[in-house]
Amino acid sequence: MILFIVFIFPSLELCQSLPPRNVYTNHWAVRIEGGHEEADKLAAKYGYNNLGQIGSLEDHYHFHHSHVVRRAAFSSRGTHSFIHMDPKVSWSEQQIVKPRVKRYTRNDPNFIHFNDPKWSNMWYIHCTDKNNRCRSEMNILAAWQRGYTGRNVVVTILDDGIERNHPDLAQNYDQLASYDVNGNDPDPTPRYDSSNENKHGTRCAGEVAAVANNSHCIVGIAYNARIGGIRMLDGDVTDVVEAKSLGIRPDYIDIYSASWGPDDDGKTVDGPGPLVKQAFEMGIKKGRKGLGSIFVWASGNGGRQGDHCSCDGYTNSIYTISISSTTENGNKPWYLEVCSSTLATTYSSGEFYDRKIVTTDLRQRCTDGHTGTSVSAPMVAGVIALALEANPLITWRDVQHLLVRTSRPVHLKANDWKNNAVGHRVSHLYGFGLVDAEAMVVEAKKWRKVPPQHTCTKASDRRTRYIRADQTLNSTISTSGCSEQAEQHVGYLEHVVVRVLIAHQRRGDLEINLVSPLGTRSQLLAKRLFDNSYEGFRNWEFMTVHCWGEKAEGQWTLEITDSPSQLRNPEVLGKLKEWTLILYGTSEHPYQPHGAQHSRSRMLEIPNPSLEPKGLEQPTEHHEEEEEEYSGTCHSECGDQGCDGPDADHCLNCIHYSLGSLKTGRTCVSHCPLGYHEDSGARRCRRCHKGCERCVGRSSTECHSCRRGLYFNPLNSSCSETCPLGYFADEIQRQCLKCHENCVKCLRDSDRCTACNEDFSLAGMTCVPKCSNGTFFHLEEMKCSPCHTSCSTCTGPGKEECIQCAKDFLQQEWRCVQTCAPGYFSGDPAGYTQHMCRKCEENCLSCDGPGTSCTKCKDGYNLVSRTCIVNATCNNADELFCEMVKSNRLCEKKLFRQFCCRTCLMTG
Repeated sequence: MILFIVFIFPSLELCQSLPPRNVYTNHWAVRIEGGHEEADKLAAKYGYNNLGQIGSLEDHYHFHHSHVVRRAAFSSRGTHSFIHMDPKVSWSEQQIVKPRVKRYTRNDPNFIHFNDPKWSNMWYIHCTDKNNRCRSEMNILAAWQRGYTGRNVVVTILDDGIERNHPDLAQNYDQLASYDVNGNDPDPTPRYDSSNENKHGTRCAGEVAAVANNSHCIVGIAYNARIGGIRMLDGDVTDVVEAKSLGIRPDYIDIYSASWGPDDDGKTVDGPGPLVKQAFEMGIKKGRKGLGSIFVWASGNGGRQGDHCSCDGYTNSIYTISISSTTENGNKPWYLEVCSSTLATTYSSGEFYDRKIVTTDLRQRCTDGHTGTSVSAPMVAGVIALALEANPLITWRDVQHLLVRTSRPVHLKANDWKNNAVGHRVSHLYGFGLVDAEAMVVEAKKWRKVPPQHTCTKASDRRTRYIRADQTLNSTISTSGCSEQAEQHVGYLEHVVVRVLIAHQRRGDLEINLVSPLGTRSQLLAKRLFDNSYEGFRNWEFMTVHCWGEKAEGQWTLEITDSPSQLRNPEVLGKLKEWTLILYGTSEHPYQPHGAQHSRSRMLEIPNPSLEPKGLEQPTEHHEEEEEEYSGTCHSECGDQGCDGPDADHCLNCIHYSLGSLKTGRTCVSHCPLGYHEDSGARRCRRCHKGCERCVGRSSTECHSCRRGLYFNPLNSSCSETCPLGYFADEIQRQCLKCHENCVKCLRDSDRCTACNEDFSLAGMTCVPKCSNGTFFHLEEMKCSPCHTSCSTCTGPGKEECIQCAKDFLQQEWRCVQTCAPGYFSGDPAGYTQHMCRKCEENCLSCDGPGTSCTKCKDGYNLVSRTCIVNATCNNADELFCEMVKSNRLCEKKLFRQFCCRTCLMTG
């Protein structure tokens, strides 16, 4: 007897053409004016629970309804849905689940070595093995040698959480830069399971800020930076979840790193929702106290599926820094996506024989198998942290300019490298090239802030243009760069955005290019084999950085090519209904002094004796009797002795003050300029000490303000390059201001502490009282509060907030218990300092250890050879079939084990 198992599937073509169904959650975003109390009242009125403001978005609240299905195929209806009709609600939206994938490669081998320092394996930072090929063009070591290690810069990883007690992260972990958005609590610790699914954030965090010289794992690129984690990917990802995550403490966190995005399947077109767009804009306008939050994004891993990162609205945003990857030999990795929005590149993994990236891993381990563009975003976040230490005042746009100016093509192989019209070498694979950490810090140190960003928008005429198969449609827009409007004038380009409205029966057949007035061609979209969508592009925005630095004025050409990849209806033509050109840049050149003008100072008119023609003898005789005495009007600053001419330097004495000397020439002034003080008795302007800008005397301790690069010390009225202990340098006032009373040292703000007084300890960058074992410092109540009785040390009062368990307690799923729950066994895995409860095999109620060691099964299962089998039946479907199953090692699969129970289990 031969057993046939037949599976029937619907038409693959039909499945591909159907648009994905939305999944509606029981969470709402609601806009209500009137403050938190008004929001609470409306929430209660319609049966919601108000979970608080959404990130830093004012008047936007996160509502939850416990009596609505958590995940549904249709939008919910009921009395609660009337909230959008309430006059006090200006906007509301039920949240839908947004598919987001972590950007590591799927065949990620995980070689774990306990307590084995990996510095020698960090080939992308330094070379130690002369027998092995090595690349270190990112010059991270050289940046360290210049003294930059990311000190006092705060980086946060937006992901599935970070293991905050990991030995390589604990010292740099920053509680104030962390939050669990999925669980709505302050602890970003990942959820642990047997597959270590939530390892991604911990791996990314180690790349940025793993502690140096602690005999564990690796060294982070910014190994003295503060590192936090936002746990937001381990649950339903909605517009609210993403906006909350991007808006957490924007004045405290400097850099947000994200290695995730819409599915890289070659057919998805997806991007930020309305709340995330607002969060991005709020971050760049108000984050870092107006300098702008820095958002770093992995470009995507859909290369094998023919995906194009221009269909990802996160990497395609002008507010994010999109980062690509290359192999150690400069080859294109198999997972790499190409697009014109990519800014720069780092090393990562490639083929199976290429080396991968070493970093921290879950359960206090390390791995040398980190892969994909997930690697590259945190690497650049680390490099930017070095640059921010060199110059904390650079803006979010300055950072992008620095990457454009310092990244280099080096040995990166691509057939599309080109020079744009101003000489920048750029590629769709790698942006402007491999990041150079040393060049970044050197440039940042002397960087001058670029001029304000201007935006110039020009729309095409609203005339439908048809896109014909196997042909190219050209459409042009001419612009002056809005030169007639000073506030919008763009003379020199940064980002160029093209917004299109296109109808088409198969979106994946389209290729779109943009040609600048100076001839630079950007591929905005390549063909996508798996994109069968008939939705076209509905006001989708493509972005290119390939025209960076070029002039904006002239004719821009949009080219759309339709190349059918399969049989289509020839009578249905694609339509370009409208397109808009949005130019971002500056009105003046970004790298020349702003508003520089040629001065016509009288000093330039003073003849230089060295420039007099040689050989001409000057007359030596004085003919005083031939000179006429000046009889005109004197300058208003001249005194009662009169003058020899009309100007201030012709006065014989002065009403107010005399400036200069007999050697350089004297002139009369109404007040003394910067660098001088007024000697009223002698009516003279006398020089201040060399560091003073304003002063009351010539001594170094008689300053009132200081020259550029120096800070005023109020303790002794002097000017110095650094501030004394207990003070910080305020860049705006150029003064040393006092730190908070609990701080020994602070940075940029009085309460941004870097060292604390005795009896205080650092929590992020806040000094809090030291708490004894069994207690923690409660930031809201500002006092030491007791941990749960099961905790020895903790971060909060809950039983799930233990760091270490109390005596006679075991750690189970990051809770401390006295005995292991059903389905767990007591075990002491290597590398852990405390006893743990580990999970039994699936469907076991109790077991003796890992693997097939069950002693009792759940209801509905039977114990057979120490494994739980469903329905108490253990028979073979067919003997011949089961022998084939066993010989092909398919017994490991649950389905085959069910069909061939006796062969797989009874006979071993």
